[in-house]
This record gives sequence, C-alpha cells and structure tokens, in this order.
Amino acid sequence: MPPTAISNQTQSAKALSFASYVSFIPIGIATVLLGPMLPILSARWSLNYSQAGALFTVQYVASTCAVALSGLVVSLRGYRFAIKAGLLLVAVALGLLLEGPAIVGVLCIAAYGAGLGISVPAANLLVAEVNAARRSAALNWLNFCWSAGAVACPLLVFVVARTQQTPMFLRVVAVLSLGIAAGIAIMPKGIVEPLAKVGDRSPVKALISNHLGAFTVIAILFFLYVGTENCVGGWVASYAKTLSAPHTATALITPSFFYASLMVGRLLAPFLLRQIEDIKLAPAGLVLASVGTACLLFSRELSGVLASACAIGFGLSAVYPITISLLGREFGSSSTRLGSTMFVLSNIGGGLLPWIVGVSATHFNSLKTGLFVPLIGCIAMLLFFLRKWSPQPSI
Repeated sequence: MPPTAISNQTQSAKALSFASYVSFIPIGIATVLLGPMLPILSARWSLNYSQAGALFTVQYVASTCAVALSGLVVSLRGYRFAIKAGLLLVAVALGLLLEGPAIVGVLCIAAYGAGLGISVPAANLLVAEVNAARRSAALNWLNFCWSAGAVACPLLVFVVARTQQTPMFLRVVAVLSLGIAAGIAIMPKGIVEPLAKVGDRSPVKALISNHLGAFTVIAILFFLYVGTENCVGGWVASYAKTLSAPHTATALITPSFFYASLMVGRLLAPFLLRQIEDIKLAPAGLVLASVGTACLLFSRELSGVLASACAIGFGLSAVYPITISLLGREFGSSSTRLGSTMFVLSNIGGGLLPWIVGVSATHFNSLKTGLFVPLIGCIAMLLFFLRKWSPQPSI
C-alpha cells in the first residue's frame, strides 16, 4: 500500500475513533439515565418495584429491535449514519421525556432505547474495525468515554433534582446529542469509513457450526454482562434509598460511584493489557465483581453500598470490551455480521435481568433478594471465561 494511502487510512481511523468516542458521552448518559431517575419517576408516576423494573424492559426491548436493524442500516448507509440516527432519536426522546403524562414518558424511553440500539453496535464495530491491531485497548477507550457519561449522569440528576431543574438537564443532553450528530455529519470527505461486510450468510452459518462452542459462550457473555451491569447500575440507587430513607437525594448519586469505577478501570485497562493477556484480566475482574456484589448484599449502611459499588464497577470494567474483542479474535472479518446477533442478546439481557430483579423484589418484598441476580451473573461469567480461547494475534 502506498505511503499516502496508509497515511489517509491512519487519519481516517483516528477521526472515526474520535467521533465514536465523543458520541459515547451522551450515549453513556442516556443508557444509565433510568437508574438515578428511577426514584423520581416512581414517585412521579406512582410505580411499585415491578412496574419500575418494567421501564428497563421498555428501554431494552426497543433497543433490541433497533439493534436487529442496526446491521442493515450500517450495510446500506454506513457506520456514521447509524451513529447520527441514534443520536437524533436520543435527542428528541430526552427532550420530551418529562413533558407529558406517563405514557408519553414510556414512549420516550422506548425511543431513546431505539436510538441507543442503532448507535452503540455501530460505534463499537467501527472502532474495532479501524483498530484491528489493538481492539481491546481501543474498545476500552471507547467504553471509557461511555463511562464518563454514565458517571456524570447520576451526579447531574442529583444536582438538578435538588433545584427542580430535571427537564432542563434533559434538554441540555438533547442539545449535546444533536451537536455531536451535526459534527459527525460535516466530517471532511477525505475521512473514509470501512465498508460493512454483509454478503452471503451461509459462510457465517458454517463458521458458527465450526466454532459453536466459542459462539455460544460469547453470546452468553454478551447477554449476562449487559444484564448484570444494568442490574447494579439501575437498582443501586433504589437499594441505597432503602438503607438511607432520610437521605434520598444522596442515594441518587450512588450509581456514580459504580460508573466512576467502571471509568477508572477502563482508563487503566489499556495499560494493564500491555502486561496481562485479556483473557486473564477479565476473570480476575469478575472475581472482584463477585466479591463486591456479595458485599453489597450484606451492606447495612450507605458507606458499604458505595464501597461495594466501586468494587463491582472496577471488576466489571474491562469485561465488556474484552468480550467484543474476543468476537473479533474468534471470527475475524465475520465478526461484523455476527455483531448484530451479539448486541441483540446483550440488549435482551439488559432489559430482562433488571426486570427479574424488580419482580423478585416485589414477590419477596425485598430488593436485597432481587440483587442476587447480578451476583449469579458475575459468577456465571467468571466460569464461562475460564474456557480455552484462540491465541491473541501478534501485532
């Protein structure tokens, strides 16, 4: 390849990676918004645990449907179009979330869930594609940016809830999403994104048959990871509220400790991956996450909840980017075509497991009982990561 072509390819990779990184800040805010907003929405709409848990299901059912279409959107219009379309849906939905009755709010939750479903797979697969030699590290940086938005969200909700400016906060995030979408739209023509390979499906089916064990395990990991993360991030504020009823506002910020630990872990992961193989780093993190979740269940004070949330977040931080990287390692160029399936499964887990927490909490009249679900998820992922994986390709 001529030096000029290599230079253009490198510049395109950097620009596309940066655009994806920036887009993941409001995406991170929108993804975790229900967690810190749940006590507010429950009071506003008079919801019990089961009904509140169903809001996660609404978000992730819509997101799952959008993920199923994401591959088609990318193949027809490209990665950037999918990211822009997702950000536009997020912007409109957040701007209208608190502007009407409960049914309007539910429809908005579904709409921004769909926006996330279109944009998140596209951004992840784009970053993995243009950073083939350093997938795990690049995906950790991408998810670090997501974590930055996720960390900011509960803190901002805490501040605006005290000043009764929550609708204004949602409008600001909507404007930010629109601005980033506009920035992506006006990127120079010289920035060329890779083409999504969505040809004949039969070779992929044959590849799955030949690697059925790896396909099954990775699929389960996608399902369990997002579901487990959403269980903790989505319910920890409500759980903290049960332990500190006089300090409801303070309880709203507990998800920030969880997502801050995710962010710090993803910031450190690219450096740790220089010393530790990714398939060894992930199980070590899951051991920490399992211990942290067990400690959460036995916490009796707000301080214990915060410490446990930090341990869980740090333990889970590298697991999802490494799982996406394993998809590329095991299936090579076919991973783009398998991506939609994996992200559909992740969204099903993201909507189903938090709902199970809510149903269990309502049935047993104890949110603590419901939070055994993420503990089981952490332990199951740890066991699945212990299988023998394909060797890391040389850089």
